[in-house]
Amino acid sequence: PADAPAAAEPQQATGTGEATPPVTDASTAASTPAESDFNELYGAEAAKGQPAAAPLAVYDPWEPYNRRMHRFNNAVDRHVAKPLAKAYVKVVPRPVRSGVSNFFSNLGQPASAVNALLQGRPKQAAHSLGRFVMNSTLGIGGIFDPATDAKLQNRNEDFGQTLGVWGWKRSRYVELPLFGPRTLRDVVGMAGDSPLSLMRGIEADRIRVPLQGLQLVDVRMQLMSTDALREGAEDDYSLVRDAWMQRRAYQIDGDRADEVPAYLKDDPNMVPVGAMPIPGGR
Repeated sequence: PADAPAAAEPQQATGTGEATPPVTDASTAASTPAESDFNELYGAEAAKGQPAAAPLAVYDPWEPYNRRMHRFNNAVDRHVAKPLAKAYVKVVPRPVRSGVSNFFSNLGQPASAVNALLQGRPKQAAHSLGRFVMNSTLGIGGIFDPATDAKLQNRNEDFGQTLGVWGWKRSRYVELPLFGPRTLRDVVGMAGDSPLSLMRGIEADRIRVPLQGLQLVDVRMQLMSTDALREGAEDDYSLVRDAWMQRRAYQIDGDRADEVPAYLKDDPNMVPVGAMPIPGGR
């Protein structure tokens, strides 16, 4: 079938039609340039005293296409997104930038609550809903974050993660134009998250589109801390793919959150589905 990997090794099919790749030997994975770059990017020091992350077999049969798309995304980033993020940091004071980040993070909490509930995590769903209510009221529309001081856990859940919890554990990697790293599972998940996006509910283009543009700049600003390490990577594509896939795998396995290294608990800076300007909000 067209969706099957080209490798000759036998692979176990999953109920979703995706094939499960063979597990990579840990010693082999640790010797790759991408693995070394991953340790530099996410901090080997941060993992000291914590359990090591298990090696992850990345299923990437569309690699030629993905590499071309990665070059396209890097070109857009280099000429458009990164200069805008630098100008934003230079012009906008830090407290204002922090408030903007809090605001957009708060908008994602209702969708996180719904997905946590679908994953069978009512406590996490209550935390997400509580964060939204508290930050929207006491936090003045989400600009401030009193929910964190109230010890309400902040975890972003999406329908791609929900599909993973439901059993779609392995899925082929794909890099989308402008959206960046995803898996086929997460592309399907985007369709499930779209109706839950509060941003998409704003019908006036003159309000929604500028907000979506500001959210994209905010996402790019949060990625600036990794720029220097990415520039020194031997293979930027492998670094981004492997690091993103490993972090994503541990997000899905959220019931083991206390057993994984801290550097994998951080949320990936994915472009939210509601941040992409679409005329009419549809």
